[in-house]
Amino acid sequence: MLRHLTPAALGRTAGSDRKTSVLRRLAVTAVALTAAATAIPAIPAHAAAFKVLVFSKTAAFRHDSIPAGIQAIRELGAANDFAVDATEDANAFTSGNLAQYKAVVFLSTTGDVLNASQQTAFQSYIDGGGGYVGVHSASDTEYDWPYYGQLMGAWFNNHPAIQQATVRNEDRAHAAAAHLGQTWTRTDEWYNYRTNPRANVHVLQSLNESSYSGGNMGDHPITWCHPQSSGRSFYTGLGHTQESYSDTNFRTLLLGGIRYAAKAVNADCRPETGYTALYNGSTTGWSQVGPGSFTNSDATLTSQGGMGMLYYGAKEFHSYSLKLDWRMTGDSNSGVIVGFPPTSDPNTALNTGYEVQIDATDTSDKTTGAIYGVKSADIAARDAALNPPGQWNTYELLVEGERLQVFLNGTKINDFTNADPARSLQQGYIGIQNHGAGNEVAYRNIRIKELAGASPSPSPSPSPSPSPSPSASAGTSALRGVASGRCLDVNGASQTNGAAAQIWDCNGQAN
Repeated sequence: MLRHLTPAALGRTAGSDRKTSVLRRLAVTAVALTAAATAIPAIPAHAAAFKVLVFSKTAAFRHDSIPAGIQAIRELGAANDFAVDATEDANAFTSGNLAQYKAVVFLSTTGDVLNASQQTAFQSYIDGGGGYVGVHSASDTEYDWPYYGQLMGAWFNNHPAIQQATVRNEDRAHAAAAHLGQTWTRTDEWYNYRTNPRANVHVLQSLNESSYSGGNMGDHPITWCHPQSSGRSFYTGLGHTQESYSDTNFRTLLLGGIRYAAKAVNADCRPETGYTALYNGSTTGWSQVGPGSFTNSDATLTSQGGMGMLYYGAKEFHSYSLKLDWRMTGDSNSGVIVGFPPTSDPNTALNTGYEVQIDATDTSDKTTGAIYGVKSADIAARDAALNPPGQWNTYELLVEGERLQVFLNGTKINDFTNADPARSLQQGYIGIQNHGAGNEVAYRNIRIKELAGASPSPSPSPSPSPSPSPSASAGTSALRGVASGRCLDVNGASQTNGAAAQIWDCNGQAN
């Protein structure tokens, strides 16, 4: 039989029972909380987007700026979502260990720093898709290893005293130099190199040798990048001084190089020679047609209003490689138009030429990389190569006969052959579109290389001879050129011998 026992029967007072009950409840609660803490794992800290290894072993001269460089890269990583490990132990160069890093930074290394097996592991890492960043005396490293010379670009030769010099920023689309003006004056130790790397790398910066004493290369690259098999390479000769690593401009350059090598940002780092500037600050030879305009500041054209077009009318082009850098804001709309005749109407250019589109969102044949309304870009390739709005991208439009190939940041994303007899890519002009209010797209460094002896693809017309085309007005005759799509007309239907003929737009109206 159960009995109800009072506190007195148990030898406890009411007050002591209340205290015991409170303690018991607290103990039970503590046990429950402990169990809960054991059962539910702690929320992990945010994982960085990628990891970088900083390697600073020296077997010859040692720079006193190395500690400042390591600290700067750690700070850049903390602020830009990548983790940083630093070592001077070459035993870190195994295939298994390197696999955890997106890029390896050789920070002012000197001399022979890797043995044969470590070299093999590092080469496999880079060729398999890893990134290399060389800073300053990384070019004074591994002279007897040919692969490293290819990876790095050029070996150190000598240098004059530390002094101020002017740096020319040749590529302001790359994340390492997009923040800089056309020139940059700074103090550093300026290396001369044993060879000029320009033929094998993409030069981002070069030195104006007239701005300091001791340069002996003439054409003097100082910062560059290039693809290396499936990997990427970035090198800068800057970074000798401790002060460099507290300089915002240099830190941003270093950050851009690391992010490029780690494939966190894209760039066209293929070697580039033989191009002529159509626009690099001066609009000589360019004409605005249609409404709206482009502002011109800091060697950058920025669209406003529209719809109009700024086109280069100083010369007609046939087979060529056209390169230009562009940056869009938000879901802005613009495009590069090629293969059109002289015109005062931007719509004529669109109807007689082809537009390579810049637009973040639309149907696939009307978004970035598309031949507008005609052929979509390879969307997977485009998306993998594209930098987002607010960052710079580089187009190459390769025109050979009636074939137009489009490269985005060095990756081919479209391949189109014209088959419309009313249009021709074999001759025409080049323009950039200002689409309308709220569509802000900026352009930099528009350059072209004409391709001598290119083998054109067949014309879409069966014959190059001009064919007659009826005029809109009786008594006036016109001839349309099959290749150009332009009309030849005698003004006023003149029947006089020796009357002047003129070329004009075939717009369905009498001239």
